[in-house]
Amino acid sequence: MTTNDPRAAGWTAAAHPVTDPQSAALLRAYYVELIERYHGRPTDDEELAAVLAEEPSDDLARPTGEFLVARRDGQPSGCVGVRVLDAGTTELTRMYVAPQARGQGVARLLVGAAEAVAREEFGAARMRMDTRKDLVEARALYAGLGYREIAPYNDSPYADHWFEKPLR
Repeated sequence: MTTNDPRAAGWTAAAHPVTDPQSAALLRAYYVELIERYHGRPTDDEELAAVLAEEPSDDLARPTGEFLVARRDGQPSGCVGVRVLDAGTTELTRMYVAPQARGQGVARLLVGAAEAVAREEFGAARMRMDTRKDLVEARALYAGLGYREIAPYNDSPYADHWFEKPLR
């Protein structure tokens, strides 16, 4: 998938196996940034392994989900997951854009691609997601893309805000 955002010229977003080493590297970078930003300190391999075990991503594969990777010139620089919650609801998760790719419309491209997969491949009528209060950029992005804050739909200890967007 491509986007009409001129900043995202040359970028694509497409399904990619969550078990692939490139996907694993993106998920690792995602969690390193989340841990370090949340705690305000560096993480280590032991802590990262524990978080990866606590928050598995293996359900981001059909039939329970999909994993998408953003690329430019063949280089992976971002990812997002779509998780099926029920027959009409999917969840946007594991949203990450590498620092060198930020400000280029990649996040919007990934969200748009995830919404298309949710709607067209899983028949979802709505997309939900959660995020933390310290991720102000993410909250602004989601609000700008039409997501509205809702009551909590999960009990994630890492969530402070929950959002939903109709897909039809």
